[in-house]
Amino acid sequence: MENWINGHTVPFGLIGSPVGHSGSPAMYNYCFVKDGLNCVYLAFDINLDTLDAGMNAIKALHFKGINVTMPCKSAAIKYADECTKAVKLIGATNCMVCENGKWIAHNTDGVGYVSNLKAHGVDVAGKKITLIGGGGAGMAILVQCALSGAKEISVFNMRDSFFSNLEKHAELINHEIPGCTVRVYDLADHDKLKLEISGSHILSNATRVGMAPKEQNTPIEDRSVFHEGLVVTDTVYNPHETRLLQEAKAAGCLTIQGVGMLVHQGEAAYQLFTGKTMPVNEVQKKFF
Repeated sequence: MENWINGHTVPFGLIGSPVGHSGSPAMYNYCFVKDGLNCVYLAFDINLDTLDAGMNAIKALHFKGINVTMPCKSAAIKYADECTKAVKLIGATNCMVCENGKWIAHNTDGVGYVSNLKAHGVDVAGKKITLIGGGGAGMAILVQCALSGAKEISVFNMRDSFFSNLEKHAELINHEIPGCTVRVYDLADHDKLKLEISGSHILSNATRVGMAPKEQNTPIEDRSVFHEGLVVTDTVYNPHETRLLQEAKAAGCLTIQGVGMLVHQGEAAYQLFTGKTMPVNEVQKKFF
């Protein structure tokens, strides 16, 4: 440990604002030490006004990789030399890696979601999914589930200023990933929501509804939608078990907590950063 930081230490980091609450530095530095890697991970408070200066500094200081959080996820793409198909479809990156002098933009949020399901014995391939929320997390889940072989995805979102953009994204995904059919509906259409859930294998909440301090809220008020064989997931991880998951579990559904998505997206980034596997269960118990 006394030689952990030296002239050969490889820097990694997180950019976005705010980042003071982030658990990423502790998580990644723990894994670096555990794997005996001469690397360090720091968090930098960078907003859209300072993104240009921040990215120039990161490149000049020979960072090997960075994670990107709000509000920089979309704007950071322009600093990449290449983007994965997922990033192009999502329109946002949360992980950028320098490979042979080129910066590659990735998005591990959706990968984290799919990996979290697989860890609980659930494969999205061939499944029908009802997704509530088409924002940042929802879009990443939507794209990655389509790329991972989901058969049909029904997305419900408030009919706000973002709704038409979501419809355009759905058209693009249908064109680029023809094996998956994506449809967008108004979240206010409760009858349609109930109908789509009735024929779904997986129900995912990708909104902030149910997050502390408003744990009493849920995106699904009608408990009759929970049916036998339905898998119910949440992206909210504070609290670990939301009201949505509590009520779905009480109805006999398999439920999957959002904290697993958080850790698995970190695992995917760690693999991109180092080529090594993060001890997911150990990290989740220690930090989350």
